Amino acid sequence: MTKVNILAPDVIAKIAAGEAVDRPASVVKELLENAIDAGATSIEIHLKEAGRELIHIKDNGSGIARGDLEKIFQRHATSKISAIEDLEKLCSMGFRGEALYSIAAVSDVTLKTKSVILSPKDEESNDSTAWVIHVRGGIRQSLEPAAVSHTGTDIKVAELFFNTPARRKFLKNNASELHQILNIVLPYTLIYPEKRFVLTHMGRGLLDLRPAPSRLDRAAAALNTRMDHFLETDQEFVEEQIRVRMILGNINIQRPRRDMQFIFINGRPVESRNLSFNLNDVYKLILPPGVFGAFIIDITLDPANVDANIHPTKREVRLKDEGRIISLLRRMTEYQLMHKGQARQFSPGLTEFSSPHAAGTRQGGIPTGQVIFAPGQLQAKFNPAAAAQDMPLDFQLFGEENTLRSKFTRARFVGSFLQKFLIFEADESLLIVDQHAAQERVMYEKFKDQIENAAVESQPLLVPLLLKLTPQEKISWEQLQEKLTAAGIETTQFDDDTIAVQTQPLLLKNIENVVRNLLAGAETSRIDQDTLARRACKASITAGDKLDITQADHQRRQLLECKDPFTCPHGRPTLIEVTQNSLDRQFLRS
Repeated sequence: MTKVNILAPDVIAKIAAGEAVDRPASVVKELLENAIDAGATSIEIHLKEAGRELIHIKDNGSGIARGDLEKIFQRHATSKISAIEDLEKLCSMGFRGEALYSIAAVSDVTLKTKSVILSPKDEESNDSTAWVIHVRGGIRQSLEPAAVSHTGTDIKVAELFFNTPARRKFLKNNASELHQILNIVLPYTLIYPEKRFVLTHMGRGLLDLRPAPSRLDRAAAALNTRMDHFLETDQEFVEEQIRVRMILGNINIQRPRRDMQFIFINGRPVESRNLSFNLNDVYKLILPPGVFGAFIIDITLDPANVDANIHPTKREVRLKDEGRIISLLRRMTEYQLMHKGQARQFSPGLTEFSSPHAAGTRQGGIPTGQVIFAPGQLQAKFNPAAAAQDMPLDFQLFGEENTLRSKFTRARFVGSFLQKFLIFEADESLLIVDQHAAQERVMYEKFKDQIENAAVESQPLLVPLLLKLTPQEKISWEQLQEKLTAAGIETTQFDDDTIAVQTQPLLLKNIENVVRNLLAGAETSRIDQDTLARRACKASITAGDKLDITQADHQRRQLLECKDPFTCPHGRPTLIEVTQNSLDRQFLRS
Protein backbone atom coordinates (compact mmCIF):
# COMPACT_ATOMS: atom_id res chain seq x y z
CA MET A 1 0.00 0.00 0.00
CA THR A 2 1.46 3.36 -1.02
CA LYS A 3 1.81 6.08 1.59
CA VAL A 4 3.05 9.06 -0.40
CA ASN A 5 0.37 11.48 -1.59
CA ILE A 6 0.60 14.38 -3.98
CA LEU A 7 -1.04 17.31 -2.20
CA ALA A 8 -3.94 19.08 -3.87
CA PRO A 9 -3.24 22.60 -5.17
CA ASP A 10 -5.48 24.26 -2.56
CA VAL A 11 -3.64 22.48 0.27
CA ILE A 12 -0.28 23.52 -1.19
CA ALA A 13 -1.49 27.11 -1.42
CA LYS A 14 -2.54 27.22 2.25
CA ILE A 15 0.71 25.64 3.43
CA ALA A 16 2.74 28.11 1.37
CA ALA A 17 0.64 31.00 2.63
CA GLY A 18 1.53 30.07 6.20
CA GLU A 19 5.22 30.70 5.47
CA ALA A 20 4.73 34.34 4.46
CA VAL A 21 1.48 35.23 6.24
CA ASP A 22 0.95 34.17 9.84
CA ARG A 23 -0.90 37.18 11.28
CA PRO A 24 -2.34 40.57 10.19
CA ALA A 25 1.05 42.25 10.66
CA SER A 26 2.49 39.97 7.96
CA VAL A 27 -0.14 41.15 5.49
CA VAL A 28 0.52 44.79 6.36
CA LYS A 29 4.26 44.27 5.86
CA GLU A 30 3.93 42.72 2.42
CA LEU A 31 1.42 45.26 1.12
CA LEU A 32 3.35 48.17 2.62
CA GLU A 33 6.52 47.02 0.88
CA ASN A 34 4.63 46.71 -2.41
CA ALA A 35 3.46 50.31 -2.04
CA ILE A 36 7.01 51.49 -1.34
CA ASP A 37 8.34 49.55 -4.34
CA ALA A 38 5.64 51.22 -6.46
CA GLY A 39 7.09 54.63 -5.57
CA ALA A 40 4.18 55.77 -3.41
CA THR A 41 4.64 59.02 -1.50
CA SER A 42 1.44 58.58 0.52
CA ILE A 43 0.40 55.31 2.16
CA GLU A 44 -2.75 54.87 4.24
CA ILE A 45 -3.47 51.77 6.32
CA HIS A 46 -6.95 51.32 7.79
CA LEU A 47 -7.76 48.38 10.07
CA LYS A 48 -10.83 46.74 11.55
CA GLU A 49 -10.51 44.35 14.49
CA ALA A 50 -6.73 44.68 14.34
CA GLY A 51 -6.76 43.38 10.77
CA ARG A 52 -8.84 40.27 11.37
CA GLU A 53 -11.85 41.69 9.56
CA LEU A 54 -10.21 44.23 7.25
CA ILE A 55 -6.82 45.53 6.18
CA HIS A 56 -7.32 48.40 3.77
CA ILE A 57 -4.22 49.97 2.20
CA LYS A 58 -4.24 52.87 -0.24
CA ASP A 59 -1.22 54.30 -2.02
CA ASN A 60 -0.48 56.77 -4.81
CA GLY A 61 2.21 54.67 -6.45
CA SER A 62 2.56 53.67 -10.09
CA GLY A 63 -0.36 51.23 -9.99
CA ILE A 64 -0.68 47.87 -11.78
CA ALA A 65 -1.25 47.49 -15.52
CA ARG A 66 -4.21 45.50 -16.81
CA GLY A 67 -1.97 42.80 -18.27
CA ASP A 68 -0.23 42.25 -14.94
CA LEU A 69 -3.48 41.81 -13.00
CA GLU A 70 -3.85 38.40 -14.65
CA LYS A 71 -0.56 37.28 -13.05
CA ILE A 72 -0.05 39.00 -9.70
CA PHE A 73 -2.04 36.46 -7.66
CA GLN A 74 -0.09 33.53 -9.06
CA ARG A 75 2.74 32.04 -7.04
CA HIS A 76 6.22 33.39 -7.79
CA ALA A 77 4.86 36.14 -9.99
CA THR A 78 7.01 39.24 -9.48
CA SER A 79 8.14 42.33 -11.35
CA LYS A 80 11.23 42.73 -9.13
CA ILE A 81 13.56 40.09 -10.59
CA SER A 82 13.69 37.93 -13.72
CA ALA A 83 16.93 35.92 -13.39
CA ILE A 84 19.06 34.34 -10.67
CA GLU A 85 21.69 37.06 -11.15
CA ASP A 86 19.16 39.66 -10.00
CA LEU A 87 19.38 38.29 -6.45
CA GLU A 88 22.87 39.79 -6.23
CA LYS A 89 21.69 43.34 -7.00
CA LEU A 90 18.39 43.60 -5.16
CA CYS A 91 17.19 47.16 -4.71
CA SER A 92 13.52 46.45 -4.00
CA MET A 93 11.66 45.35 -0.89
CA GLY A 94 9.94 42.37 -2.48
CA PHE A 95 11.32 39.87 -4.93
CA ARG A 96 10.00 36.40 -4.08
CA GLY A 97 6.56 36.77 -5.69
CA GLU A 98 4.79 35.11 -2.76
CA ALA A 99 3.00 37.95 -0.99
CA LEU A 100 -0.20 38.50 -2.99
CA TYR A 101 -0.47 34.80 -3.77
CA SER A 102 -0.22 33.90 -0.07
CA ILE A 103 -2.56 36.66 1.10
CA ALA A 104 -5.25 35.81 -1.47
CA ALA A 105 -5.08 32.12 -0.56
CA VAL A 106 -6.35 32.79 2.99
CA SER A 107 -8.59 35.86 2.63
CA ASP A 108 -11.02 37.79 0.47
CA VAL A 109 -9.11 40.37 -1.60
CA THR A 110 -10.45 43.26 -3.62
CA LEU A 111 -7.82 45.27 -5.47
CA LYS A 112 -8.48 48.47 -7.39
CA THR A 113 -5.69 50.08 -9.35
CA LYS A 114 -4.95 52.77 -11.88
CA SER A 115 -1.57 52.56 -13.53
CA VAL A 116 0.69 55.24 -14.88
CA ILE A 117 0.15 55.81 -18.62
CA LEU A 118 3.57 55.67 -20.24
CA SER A 119 2.35 56.26 -23.80
CA PRO A 120 -0.89 56.45 -25.84
CA LYS A 121 -0.13 52.91 -26.99
CA ASP A 122 -0.27 51.66 -23.40
CA GLU A 123 -3.64 53.29 -22.86
CA GLU A 124 -5.05 51.75 -26.02
CA SER A 125 -3.85 48.27 -25.08
CA ASN A 126 -5.39 48.55 -21.63
CA ASP A 127 -8.74 49.91 -22.83
CA SER A 128 -8.90 51.55 -19.38
CA THR A 129 -6.13 52.34 -16.95
CA ALA A 130 -8.35 51.56 -13.91
CA TRP A 131 -9.34 48.02 -13.00
CA VAL A 132 -10.69 46.03 -10.06
CA ILE A 133 -9.99 42.36 -9.38
CA HIS A 134 -11.68 40.19 -6.73
CA VAL A 135 -9.98 37.02 -5.44
CA ARG A 136 -11.35 34.81 -2.65
CA GLY A 137 -9.45 31.87 -1.22
CA GLY A 138 -7.02 32.03 -4.11
CA ILE A 139 -9.74 31.80 -6.77
CA ARG A 140 -10.42 34.78 -9.01
CA GLN A 141 -14.03 35.91 -8.82
CA SER A 142 -14.00 38.83 -11.25
CA LEU A 143 -11.85 41.30 -13.19
CA GLU A 144 -13.49 44.40 -14.61
CA PRO A 145 -12.99 48.11 -15.29
CA ALA A 146 -13.27 50.41 -12.27
CA ALA A 147 -13.87 54.06 -11.53
CA VAL A 148 -10.63 55.24 -9.96
CA SER A 149 -9.66 58.89 -10.21
CA HIS A 150 -6.03 58.83 -9.05
CA THR A 151 -3.05 56.73 -9.98
CA GLY A 152 -2.20 54.12 -7.37
CA THR A 153 -3.54 50.98 -5.73
CA ASP A 154 -6.36 50.41 -3.26
CA ILE A 155 -6.42 46.92 -1.76
CA LYS A 156 -8.83 45.48 0.81
CA VAL A 157 -7.98 42.23 2.56
CA ALA A 158 -11.08 40.97 4.39
CA GLU A 159 -11.87 37.89 6.48
CA LEU A 160 -8.24 36.96 7.03
CA PHE A 161 -7.81 33.18 7.56
CA PHE A 162 -11.52 32.57 6.90
CA ASN A 163 -10.62 29.21 5.33
CA THR A 164 -7.88 28.28 7.82
CA PRO A 165 -9.66 28.42 11.20
CA ALA A 166 -6.72 26.76 12.98
CA ARG A 167 -4.53 29.72 12.04
CA ARG A 168 -7.24 32.26 12.93
CA LYS A 169 -7.80 30.90 16.43
CA PHE A 170 -4.13 31.43 17.30
CA LEU A 171 -4.35 35.18 16.71
CA LYS A 172 -4.02 37.18 19.90
CA ASN A 173 -6.20 40.00 21.22
CA ASN A 174 -6.52 43.28 19.37
CA ALA A 175 -3.94 45.10 21.49
CA SER A 176 -1.32 42.42 20.81
CA GLU A 177 -1.98 42.34 17.07
CA LEU A 178 -1.91 46.14 16.89
CA HIS A 179 1.46 46.12 18.64
CA GLN A 180 2.78 43.78 16.00
CA ILE A 181 1.42 45.97 13.21
CA LEU A 182 2.96 49.10 14.71
CA ASN A 183 6.27 47.27 15.06
CA ILE A 184 6.07 46.57 11.33
CA VAL A 185 5.02 50.05 10.21
CA LEU A 186 7.27 52.22 12.40
CA PRO A 187 10.61 51.22 10.85
CA TYR A 188 9.41 52.19 7.37
CA THR A 189 8.28 55.58 8.63
CA LEU A 190 11.80 56.18 9.95
CA ILE A 191 13.69 55.21 6.81
CA TYR A 192 11.32 57.05 4.43
CA PRO A 193 10.79 60.49 6.01
CA GLU A 194 9.73 61.95 2.64
CA LYS A 195 6.59 59.77 2.54
CA ARG A 196 3.31 60.26 4.37
CA PHE A 197 2.10 57.39 6.53
CA VAL A 198 -1.39 57.08 8.02
CA LEU A 199 -2.53 54.23 10.28
CA THR A 200 -6.02 53.99 11.76
CA HIS A 201 -7.90 51.33 13.72
CA MET A 202 -11.69 51.27 13.80
CA GLY A 203 -11.66 54.86 12.55
CA ARG A 204 -9.28 56.10 15.26
CA GLY A 205 -5.92 57.50 14.24
CA LEU A 206 -2.81 55.71 15.52
CA LEU A 207 -0.26 57.38 13.23
CA ASP A 208 -0.39 60.36 10.91
CA LEU A 209 3.09 61.31 9.83
CA ARG A 210 3.38 63.93 7.12
CA PRO A 211 6.56 64.27 5.03
CA ALA A 212 9.44 65.44 7.20
CA PRO A 213 12.45 67.57 6.13
CA SER A 214 14.95 65.05 7.53
CA ARG A 215 15.29 61.66 9.15
CA LEU A 216 15.98 63.34 12.45
CA ASP A 217 12.70 65.26 12.29
CA ARG A 218 10.84 62.09 11.38
CA ALA A 219 12.49 60.10 14.20
CA ALA A 220 11.42 62.70 16.78
CA ALA A 221 7.85 62.76 15.42
CA ALA A 222 7.40 58.99 14.95
CA LEU A 223 8.93 58.02 18.31
CA ASN A 224 7.45 61.00 20.15
CA THR A 225 10.86 62.11 21.44
CA ARG A 226 12.76 65.36 21.68
CA MET A 227 15.03 66.03 18.72
CA ASP A 228 17.86 67.31 20.91
CA HIS A 229 18.00 63.94 22.64
CA PHE A 230 19.36 62.41 19.44
CA LEU A 231 22.86 62.40 17.97
CA GLU A 232 23.22 62.16 14.21
CA THR A 233 26.18 61.16 12.08
CA ASP A 234 26.75 60.12 8.48
CA GLN A 235 30.02 58.54 7.36
CA GLU A 236 31.14 56.94 4.12
CA PHE A 237 33.95 54.40 4.07
CA VAL A 238 35.19 54.50 0.49
CA GLU A 239 37.57 51.58 0.70
CA GLU A 240 34.92 49.26 2.15
CA GLN A 241 32.18 50.74 -0.09
CA ILE A 242 30.01 51.22 2.98
CA ARG A 243 27.96 54.19 4.10
CA VAL A 244 26.61 54.34 7.65
CA ARG A 245 23.98 56.81 8.78
CA MET A 246 23.23 56.83 12.49
CA ILE A 247 20.68 58.46 14.74
CA LEU A 248 21.60 57.62 18.34
CA GLY A 249 19.65 58.40 21.47
CA ASN A 250 21.84 60.05 24.08
CA ILE A 251 21.74 59.36 27.80
CA ASN A 252 18.34 61.06 28.07
CA ILE A 253 16.59 58.22 26.24
CA GLN A 254 16.47 55.14 28.45
CA ARG A 255 14.02 52.37 27.66
CA PRO A 256 13.00 49.25 29.62
CA ARG A 257 12.90 47.30 26.33
CA ARG A 258 14.69 47.38 22.98
CA ASP A 259 11.65 49.04 21.42
CA MET A 260 13.53 52.04 20.01
CA GLN A 261 16.24 50.13 18.20
CA PHE A 262 16.11 49.86 14.42
CA ILE A 263 18.62 48.47 11.92
CA PHE A 264 18.36 48.88 8.15
CA ILE A 265 20.45 47.33 5.39
CA ASN A 266 20.07 49.08 2.02
CA GLY A 267 16.80 50.61 3.18
CA ARG A 268 15.32 47.30 4.37
CA PRO A 269 14.43 46.80 8.07
CA VAL A 270 16.36 43.76 9.26
CA GLU A 271 17.09 41.78 12.39
CA SER A 272 20.70 41.03 13.26
CA ARG A 273 21.62 39.63 16.64
CA ASN A 274 25.30 40.36 16.15
CA LEU A 275 24.83 44.00 15.17
CA SER A 276 22.25 44.57 17.92
CA PHE A 277 24.43 42.92 20.59
CA ASN A 278 27.46 45.03 19.73
CA LEU A 279 25.52 48.30 19.63
CA ASN A 280 23.93 47.57 23.01
CA ASP A 281 27.34 46.59 24.34
CA VAL A 282 28.63 50.08 23.52
CA TYR A 283 25.60 51.66 25.19
CA LYS A 284 26.61 49.95 28.43
CA LEU A 285 29.39 52.53 28.64
CA ILE A 286 26.84 55.22 29.53
CA LEU A 287 23.68 53.43 30.63
CA PRO A 288 23.04 51.52 33.85
CA PRO A 289 22.23 47.79 33.74
CA GLY A 290 18.72 46.84 32.75
CA VAL A 291 17.92 49.78 30.48
CA PHE A 292 18.44 50.17 26.76
CA GLY A 293 19.31 53.00 24.44
CA ALA A 294 17.71 54.11 21.19
CA PHE A 295 19.31 53.88 17.77
CA ILE A 296 18.43 54.00 14.09
CA ILE A 297 21.23 52.49 12.00
CA ASP A 298 21.08 52.62 8.20
CA ILE A 299 23.86 50.73 6.42
CA THR A 300 24.28 51.02 2.67
CA LEU A 301 26.58 48.54 0.97
CA ASP A 302 26.97 46.56 -2.23
CA PRO A 303 23.81 44.39 -2.63
CA ALA A 304 26.07 41.53 -3.70
CA ASN A 305 27.39 41.44 -0.12
CA VAL A 306 23.91 40.95 1.36
CA ASP A 307 21.83 37.77 1.30
CA ALA A 308 18.19 38.63 2.04
CA ASN A 309 16.85 35.38 0.61
CA ILE A 310 16.97 33.39 3.86
CA HIS A 311 13.32 33.39 4.91
CA PRO A 312 10.02 34.45 3.30
CA THR A 313 9.72 37.35 5.75
CA LYS A 314 13.04 38.76 4.44
CA ARG A 315 13.87 40.17 7.90
CA GLU A 316 16.94 38.00 8.43
CA VAL A 317 20.02 38.75 6.37
CA ARG A 318 23.57 37.47 6.03
CA LEU A 319 26.36 39.98 5.54
CA LYS A 320 29.73 39.46 3.95
CA ASP A 321 32.58 40.82 6.13
CA GLU A 322 30.17 41.24 9.06
CA GLY A 323 33.09 41.54 11.48
CA ARG A 324 34.42 44.60 9.66
CA ILE A 325 30.98 46.23 9.64
CA ILE A 326 30.62 45.61 13.38
CA SER A 327 34.02 47.18 14.01
CA LEU A 328 32.98 50.34 12.12
CA LEU A 329 29.65 50.54 13.96
CA ARG A 330 31.25 50.15 17.39
CA ARG A 331 33.83 52.82 16.67
CA MET A 332 31.26 55.31 15.37
CA THR A 333 28.77 54.64 18.16
CA GLU A 334 31.32 54.90 20.96
CA TYR A 335 32.72 58.16 19.60
CA GLN A 336 29.28 59.77 19.32
CA LEU A 337 28.08 58.66 22.76
CA MET A 338 31.28 59.43 24.63
CA HIS A 339 32.34 62.65 22.87
CA LYS A 340 29.13 64.17 21.54
CA GLY A 341 26.67 63.05 24.23
CA GLN A 342 25.37 65.15 27.08
CA ALA A 343 24.24 64.83 30.67
CA ARG A 344 20.81 63.69 31.75
CA GLN A 345 18.26 66.48 31.32
CA PHE A 346 14.93 67.20 32.92
CA SER A 347 12.34 69.03 30.85
CA PRO A 348 9.92 71.58 32.33
CA GLY A 349 6.76 69.76 33.28
CA LEU A 350 8.49 66.37 33.02
CA THR A 351 9.95 66.05 36.50
CA GLU A 352 10.57 63.25 38.92
CA PHE A 353 10.64 65.62 41.93
CA SER A 354 6.88 65.50 42.25
CA SER A 355 6.65 64.80 45.94
CA PRO A 356 8.69 65.46 49.07
CA HIS A 357 9.73 61.81 49.07
CA ALA A 358 10.88 61.82 45.45
CA ALA A 359 13.82 64.23 45.84
CA GLY A 360 17.18 62.56 45.48
CA THR A 361 15.84 59.42 43.79
CA ARG A 362 17.33 58.01 40.67
CA GLN A 363 15.85 57.91 37.22
CA GLY A 364 16.94 55.03 35.00
CA GLY A 365 19.58 54.15 37.58
CA ILE A 366 21.41 57.50 37.33
CA PRO A 367 21.49 59.88 40.29
CA THR A 368 19.93 63.25 39.58
CA GLY A 369 22.38 65.82 38.29
CA GLN A 370 25.09 63.22 37.74
CA VAL A 371 26.30 61.10 34.85
CA ILE A 372 27.85 57.74 35.54
CA PHE A 373 30.24 56.16 33.04
CA ALA A 374 30.93 52.51 33.74
CA PRO A 375 33.18 51.11 30.98
CA GLY A 376 33.15 47.36 30.72
CA GLN A 377 30.09 46.98 32.90
CA LEU A 378 28.20 43.95 31.63
CA GLN A 379 24.75 42.65 32.46
CA ALA A 380 24.23 39.01 31.54
CA LYS A 381 21.07 36.99 31.96
CA PHE A 382 21.50 34.47 34.75
CA ASN A 383 21.21 30.88 33.61
CA PRO A 384 21.01 28.64 36.69
CA ALA A 385 21.90 25.47 34.78
CA ALA A 386 24.90 27.01 33.04
CA ALA A 387 26.00 28.71 36.24
CA ALA A 388 25.95 25.47 38.19
CA GLN A 389 28.07 23.84 35.50
CA ASP A 390 30.59 26.65 35.08
CA MET A 391 30.86 27.85 38.67
CA PRO A 392 34.09 26.93 40.49
CA LEU A 393 33.81 24.50 43.37
CA ASP A 394 34.67 27.21 45.86
CA PHE A 395 31.35 29.02 45.25
CA GLN A 396 28.30 27.08 46.33
CA LEU A 397 24.82 28.28 45.43
CA PHE A 398 22.26 28.13 48.18
CA GLY A 399 23.19 24.92 49.96
CA GLU A 400 20.26 23.37 51.78
CA GLU A 401 17.75 26.10 52.45
CA ASN A 402 17.17 25.63 56.19
CA THR A 403 20.90 25.38 56.80
CA LEU A 404 21.55 28.51 54.82
CA ARG A 405 18.60 30.32 56.40
CA SER A 406 19.89 29.37 59.82
CA LYS A 407 23.37 30.70 59.02
CA PHE A 408 21.98 33.88 57.49
CA THR A 409 19.82 34.44 60.57
CA ARG A 410 22.85 34.70 62.83
CA ALA A 411 25.19 36.26 60.24
CA ARG A 412 27.26 39.36 61.07
CA PHE A 413 27.83 42.12 58.51
CA VAL A 414 31.52 42.64 57.80
CA GLY A 415 31.56 44.96 54.77
CA SER A 416 30.53 45.66 51.19
CA PHE A 417 32.22 45.41 47.81
CA LEU A 418 31.70 47.86 44.89
CA GLN A 419 28.49 49.11 46.52
CA LYS A 420 26.99 46.00 44.98
CA PHE A 421 27.70 43.03 47.23
CA LEU A 422 27.17 42.78 51.00
CA ILE A 423 29.47 40.42 52.88
CA PHE A 424 28.33 38.61 56.03
CA GLU A 425 30.17 36.16 58.27
CA ALA A 426 28.48 33.12 59.82
CA ASP A 427 30.23 30.17 61.43
CA GLU A 428 32.85 28.96 58.95
CA SER A 429 31.30 30.64 55.92
CA LEU A 430 31.14 33.96 54.15
CA LEU A 431 27.65 34.82 52.86
CA ILE A 432 27.73 37.23 49.92
CA VAL A 433 24.48 39.04 49.13
CA ASP A 434 23.69 40.74 45.84
CA GLN A 435 22.06 43.82 47.38
CA HIS A 436 20.16 44.67 44.20
CA ALA A 437 18.68 41.18 43.80
CA ALA A 438 17.90 41.01 47.51
CA GLN A 439 16.12 44.36 47.54
CA GLU A 440 14.17 43.37 44.46
CA ARG A 441 12.92 40.23 46.23
CA VAL A 442 11.92 42.23 49.31
CA MET A 443 10.11 44.94 47.35
CA TYR A 444 8.48 42.44 45.01
CA GLU A 445 6.90 40.44 47.82
CA LYS A 446 5.72 43.55 49.65
CA PHE A 447 4.28 45.15 46.52
CA LYS A 448 2.63 41.94 45.34
CA ASP A 449 1.03 41.47 48.76
CA GLN A 450 -0.34 45.04 48.67
CA ILE A 451 -1.81 44.51 45.19
CA GLU A 452 -3.41 41.19 46.11
CA ASN A 453 -4.98 42.72 49.21
CA ALA A 454 -6.07 45.89 47.37
CA ALA A 455 -4.06 47.92 49.88
CA VAL A 456 -1.38 49.62 47.81
CA GLU A 457 0.00 52.60 49.69
CA SER A 458 0.41 55.51 47.30
CA GLN A 459 0.83 59.25 47.46
CA PRO A 460 -0.38 62.03 45.17
CA LEU A 461 2.35 63.81 43.25
CA LEU A 462 2.53 67.53 43.88
CA VAL A 463 3.18 68.05 40.17
CA PRO A 464 1.84 65.35 37.83
CA LEU A 465 4.53 63.53 35.86
CA LEU A 466 3.90 64.03 32.13
CA LEU A 467 5.01 61.13 29.96
CA LYS A 468 5.03 61.23 26.18
CA LEU A 469 4.12 57.79 24.88
CA THR A 470 5.10 55.95 21.74
CA PRO A 471 2.21 54.58 19.62
CA GLN A 472 2.74 51.11 21.12
CA GLU A 473 2.72 52.50 24.67
CA LYS A 474 -0.54 54.35 23.98
CA ILE A 475 -2.25 51.11 23.00
CA SER A 476 -0.95 49.37 26.13
CA TRP A 477 -2.01 52.27 28.37
CA GLU A 478 -5.60 52.09 27.08
CA GLN A 479 -5.68 48.40 27.99
CA LEU A 480 -3.93 48.69 31.37
CA GLN A 481 -5.48 51.74 33.07
CA GLU A 482 -7.46 49.68 35.60
CA LYS A 483 -4.45 47.53 36.46
CA LEU A 484 -2.27 50.59 36.86
CA THR A 485 -4.81 52.09 39.26
CA ALA A 486 -4.91 48.82 41.21
CA ALA A 487 -1.14 49.12 41.55
CA GLY A 488 -1.45 52.62 43.03
CA ILE A 489 -0.54 54.43 39.79
CA GLU A 490 -3.34 56.74 38.72
CA THR A 491 -2.98 58.18 35.22
CA THR A 492 -5.04 60.47 33.02
CA GLN A 493 -4.75 61.53 29.41
CA PHE A 494 -3.08 64.93 29.07
CA ASP A 495 -3.17 65.21 25.27
CA ASP A 496 -3.15 62.86 22.27
CA ASP A 497 0.41 61.69 22.93
CA THR A 498 0.89 62.35 26.67
CA ILE A 499 -0.41 60.92 29.93
CA ALA A 500 -0.21 62.49 33.37
CA VAL A 501 0.85 60.25 36.28
CA GLN A 502 -1.04 61.52 39.33
CA THR A 503 -0.02 59.09 42.09
CA GLN A 504 3.00 56.95 42.96
CA PRO A 505 3.19 53.82 45.17
CA LEU A 506 5.24 54.53 48.29
CA LEU A 507 7.25 51.34 47.81
CA LEU A 508 8.46 52.26 44.33
CA LYS A 509 10.81 54.88 43.01
CA ASN A 510 11.65 55.79 39.41
CA ILE A 511 7.98 56.06 38.59
CA GLU A 512 8.68 56.93 34.94
CA ASN A 513 10.65 53.73 34.46
CA VAL A 514 7.98 51.76 36.31
CA VAL A 515 5.19 53.03 34.04
CA ARG A 516 7.19 52.53 30.86
CA ASN A 517 8.17 49.02 31.93
CA LEU A 518 4.53 48.16 32.59
CA LEU A 519 3.50 49.52 29.20
CA ALA A 520 6.26 47.69 27.35
CA GLY A 521 5.38 44.50 25.51
CA ALA A 522 2.29 43.46 23.62
CA GLU A 523 0.77 40.86 25.96
CA THR A 524 -1.24 43.28 28.08
CA SER A 525 -3.97 40.70 28.62
CA ARG A 526 -1.47 38.44 30.39
CA ILE A 527 -0.32 41.01 32.91
CA ASP A 528 -1.72 39.57 36.13
CA GLN A 529 -0.97 40.71 39.68
CA ASP A 530 2.28 38.75 39.80
CA THR A 531 3.53 40.11 36.47
CA LEU A 532 2.50 43.62 37.46
CA ALA A 533 4.55 43.45 40.66
CA ARG A 534 7.50 41.81 38.93
CA ARG A 535 7.71 44.41 36.16
CA ALA A 536 7.19 47.34 38.52
CA CYS A 537 9.93 46.25 40.91
CA LYS A 538 12.37 45.48 38.13
CA ALA A 539 12.00 49.02 36.79
CA SER A 540 12.08 50.68 40.19
CA ILE A 541 15.09 49.17 41.94
CA THR A 542 18.64 50.14 41.02
CA ALA A 543 22.06 49.00 42.13
CA GLY A 544 24.86 51.20 43.40
CA ASP A 545 23.46 52.52 46.69
CA LYS A 546 25.97 52.45 49.52
CA LEU A 547 24.56 50.73 52.62
CA ASP A 548 25.95 51.21 56.12
CA ILE A 549 25.94 48.48 58.75
CA THR A 550 22.46 49.35 60.00
CA GLN A 551 20.95 49.40 56.50
CA ALA A 552 22.71 46.18 55.52
CA ASP A 553 21.44 44.37 58.58
CA HIS A 554 17.95 45.74 57.98
CA GLN A 555 18.00 44.31 54.46
CA ARG A 556 19.15 40.96 55.86
CA ARG A 557 16.20 40.83 58.25
CA GLN A 558 13.76 41.86 55.51
CA LEU A 559 15.11 39.19 53.19
CA LEU A 560 14.68 36.52 55.86
CA GLU A 561 11.00 37.47 56.16
CA CYS A 562 10.42 36.70 52.47
CA LYS A 563 8.72 33.50 51.33
CA ASP A 564 11.50 32.81 48.85
CA PRO A 565 14.51 34.76 50.11
CA PHE A 566 17.27 33.12 48.08
CA THR A 567 16.25 34.04 44.53
CA CYS A 568 15.15 37.34 43.04
CA PRO A 569 11.78 37.50 41.20
CA HIS A 570 13.58 36.75 37.92
CA GLY A 571 15.39 33.62 39.09
CA ARG A 572 18.85 34.98 39.95
CA PRO A 573 20.38 34.09 43.32
CA THR A 574 20.30 36.71 46.06
CA LEU A 575 22.96 34.96 48.13
CA ILE A 576 25.93 32.65 47.70
CA GLU A 577 27.97 30.89 50.36
CA VAL A 578 31.77 30.62 50.39
CA THR A 579 32.90 28.03 52.91
CA GLN A 580 36.19 27.86 54.80
CA ASN A 581 36.94 24.51 53.14
CA SER A 582 36.61 25.99 49.68
CA LEU A 583 38.96 28.84 50.60
CA ASP A 584 41.46 26.38 52.07
CA ARG A 585 41.48 24.51 48.78
CA GLN A 586 42.11 27.70 46.85
CA PHE A 587 45.10 28.51 49.06
CA LEU A 588 46.35 24.89 48.92
CA ARG A 589 45.87 24.48 52.67
CA SER A 590 44.12 21.14 52.39
